[in-house]
Amino acid sequence: MPKLRIGAHTSTAGSLANAAREALELGCNCFQIFTRSPRTWAAPDLKLEQVAELKELRAKNDLTPLVVHGSYLLNLASGIAENRANSIAGFRDEVQRSLAIGADYLVFHPGSAKDHDSAEAAIASLADAFAEATKGLRWNGLEVLLENTAGGGATLGRDLGELAEIRAAILRKKRNAPIGYCLDTAHLYVSGYDIATEDGLEDVLHEIGDKLGLDRAKVLHTNDSKTKFASRVDRHEHIGEGTIGAAAFRRILHHPKLRNKVFILETPHGRDGTHRKNVEALKKLARG
Repeated sequence: MPKLRIGAHTSTAGSLANAAREALELGCNCFQIFTRSPRTWAAPDLKLEQVAELKELRAKNDLTPLVVHGSYLLNLASGIAENRANSIAGFRDEVQRSLAIGADYLVFHPGSAKDHDSAEAAIASLADAFAEATKGLRWNGLEVLLENTAGGGATLGRDLGELAEIRAAILRKKRNAPIGYCLDTAHLYVSGYDIATEDGLEDVLHEIGDKLGLDRAKVLHTNDSKTKFASRVDRHEHIGEGTIGAAAFRRILHHPKLRNKVFILETPHGRDGTHRKNVEALKKLARG
């Protein structure tokens, strides 16, 4: 039986290596980071000594995989010239930074169709922008993961079929692009996929397998939800304290089809300012 990979989004404040130290202190064996501020376009250069220290800590402690989360500002589907140009440059920078630090995965949100007459037009625009942003780059083992969304507004990727369409559109423009998926449990639930019940989970896993290919879903953002089923409102909650519930996460962690997935917490911080409470909750559920 594969070893469960349980991690959390940790902070790079002060140094990239501090995120690895925090992950180890929390008892994680994998982790997710931002390599730049997720809310501004400007980004300082990576410091080589920090990159080296990060790689050393990972190698010594079997801290893998390393997941990078892309900026919240990115919208490769944007129809506004300035935002599109910023998104293309920003996404290219995210890929280059992920490659430089030896990350395994780069997660990004598909963006919004609000500037287009249809989702199909937005997806085509996204694929063109992806191809432009990654022109001439070598992937060197990095895999880019499309994340499903909660479904608010004109966001793309709330539906699994649409997520598959986005991947297919990118591959038509960039045939060898290593594209997989990151599935967020809270986003699934609030967009109408009932993972909270035993039968519902089986149905959702069947649909994932049919539409996405379960093997392509590499990372699970493991979050409970403050909001109700099919609400399309994205508010994360501590594991077991939300509308999905502890029993559902126990089933997810023990499901034979999910044992080789990477579980990354993006839950609210506890009183100590960390994800410790939720890491411990997931480990307890995984044991029992």
